Amino acid sequence: MNSSPARLPVPEGPGSASGAPNLPDGFTGTFASRYVDTGELRQHVVTGGEGPPLLLVHGWPETWYAWRLVMPGLAHGFSVVVPDQRGCGLSGKPAGGYDTGTLAADLVALMDALGHQRFAVAGHDTGMWIGYALAADHPGRVGRLAVAEAAMPGVSPSPPLFGSTSANDRLWHFAFNRLAEVNEQLVADREDIYFGFQFAKAARKLPGHVVRYYVDALAADPDALRGSFAAYRALDDTIAQNERRMRRRLALPVLAIGGAEGIGEGAATTMRLAADDVRSVVISGCGHYCLEEAPEQVLAALTEFLASYRDGPAAAPAPGPRAAVE
Repeated sequence: MNSSPARLPVPEGPGSASGAPNLPDGFTGTFASRYVDTGELRQHVVTGGEGPPLLLVHGWPETWYAWRLVMPGLAHGFSVVVPDQRGCGLSGKPAGGYDTGTLAADLVALMDALGHQRFAVAGHDTGMWIGYALAADHPGRVGRLAVAEAAMPGVSPSPPLFGSTSANDRLWHFAFNRLAEVNEQLVADREDIYFGFQFAKAARKLPGHVVRYYVDALAADPDALRGSFAAYRALDDTIAQNERRMRRRLALPVLAIGGAEGIGEGAATTMRLAADDVRSVVISGCGHYCLEEAPEQVLAALTEFLASYRDGPAAAPAPGPRAAVE
């Protein structure tokens, strides 16, 4: 990391906190975008609030924006840090580095740069994969882990190839997203069809303008489309890593959230294969995109779960030189 970096630009456009549409009232009075250059990757992150640090990790095919409805409530008790993952949003989109070990290391470097030595993590969908990797690979850094709405390759039992139609509708994108090149060729200029279907089949109540926001961002940049598939293309590495991680169970408290019309108890069932202290919340009337379909219920569950972390001693700043932060 470079201790005397060049000045970074200010994030702009609809991918930034200042340019994103349909934000909660007063959002930009609390939250702002910045770039952080850790030397390996330039990351876009939205930060705000006061209190112990809380890292929020989005899922596929979304960006930091997925957390927007939960962030204001959390900011009353936490210093909230919400990045775009490698390959997503306004963050860098290099050719490689999409296994969860590397994605987790990206976020540790980000938290180092922001001065947060120990922090809580909440991850949704593929953010659950990254959250598990963070807690397993960096146990001294993560004090609490909350996860939502995902099966986890290398941890969850693999579903049958010839399952029900309903299961196929929910899971077929795993195999499709892992393909090399042909999926991009099929989806390019048809992003509204592919990603629109993904949102429609998994959500109970996600507004059309929100789907449009995500789809437009993916359609605007070929690197964004490639980045949306990259974590799935790295699943061989992630599965092997998770098989190793499973040899040492997590000891920290874990909260698993599911939508009753989504994965339900599935997130908790998965985490109990890897952790000793798992609590479960299932939200009625909610599909896969619980952060946006049921933000008040998610906020209540996270607030209760993180109360002891929030009321404990503040985390000490990370030692050593920091990366470029603007």
